[in-house]
Amino acid sequence: MNSLHSLQGLQVVSLEQAVAAPLCTQRLVKAGAQVIKIERPQGDFARYYDTAVAGESSYFVWLNAGKKSVVLNLSIDQDKQSLLQIIHTADVLVQNLKPGSLAGLGVDLDLLHAERPKFISVSISGFSPDGPGYKRKAYDLLMQAESGLAQITGSAQEPGRVGVSLVDIATGQFAYEAILEALLRRAVSSVGAKIDISMFDAVSHWLAVPYLLDRYGGGAPQRVGLAHPGICPYGVFTSADGVSFIMSIQNEREWQRFCDVGIENPELAGDPRCADNPTRVANRVFVDATVQYAFAQLDYQYLGQRLDLADIAFAPVSEVSALKDHPDFHTETVRVGDQDIELPRLPGSNGEQSLVAKVPTLGEHTKEILNSLSQ
Repeated sequence: MNSLHSLQGLQVVSLEQAVAAPLCTQRLVKAGAQVIKIERPQGDFARYYDTAVAGESSYFVWLNAGKKSVVLNLSIDQDKQSLLQIIHTADVLVQNLKPGSLAGLGVDLDLLHAERPKFISVSISGFSPDGPGYKRKAYDLLMQAESGLAQITGSAQEPGRVGVSLVDIATGQFAYEAILEALLRRAVSSVGAKIDISMFDAVSHWLAVPYLLDRYGGGAPQRVGLAHPGICPYGVFTSADGVSFIMSIQNEREWQRFCDVGIENPELAGDPRCADNPTRVANRVFVDATVQYAFAQLDYQYLGQRLDLADIAFAPVSEVSALKDHPDFHTETVRVGDQDIELPRLPGSNGEQSLVAKVPTLGEHTKEILNSLSQ
């Protein structure tokens, strides 16, 4: 079986919106699962973030191709019963409604798991159920701020937001991983899982190194813009012809090669201010200025040849607009209406794609799914 369809036959129902839960279920779709996306009559509000992609939202196009959209008005008893029927046909439930909303719809997760021991549910929230913030609303930027991520991101002058919905993405990936682990356990034990994933836990886990530095090492890393707070030289430099690029030294062998071959200044390697990485970090102003002076004498093409010869990692600081033309950028196709749209390729897929997945219109599959319940 194609590895991309390893979850073929898995039935998933999702009460989802925005990014975190849809990202999780999109990974399940890519692996072959059928995902029924329950939407309110107004639709997932991510449908309306923008109209950039053939009239549809970039967020929605990114995360919803291949799903079946079912509209239910969950203020109506009949539609609540339909929801319960759909859930009872599913192997997995994913939901990121506000805490308490699912129970308000008459869905009792504890009862479901008691009645169906193999059932798997994943509930995504801002904060974990075992903490005081559980019932709070939470969004990506709020979590970037409250976790401290924003305070170690940005320029030396002020904190900044990571330029994508990093916390949502992390949360969705953790939820997907948890489902895969639960499926593996179920295959052995025939027992499902009731899983809770919180956005705050997700970003906290990704903040492990700054946390450890702060708690046990004397302080969190300071903001240094496009530089590494704990490695030097590792940051932005500019060539003689005005190209900005990042250059990274990872160890003392590389530092020696960089000095000898990259900038042909072997004396710099022996300077006491450059004795090792902690010393270079402490003397960052001197090190960066010295390296920048050497780079300012060379145009980018020749400079790149020298760094390649020294086997030193470097990369230009590019505009997002350059991504689509990058020789190492790969895409996969989804369908929006009658238009083919190129999305960045899912890592690990290696271009394997059978059918072009379609981004569903609101309620496109409502009749199909509801009719199947009576069969």
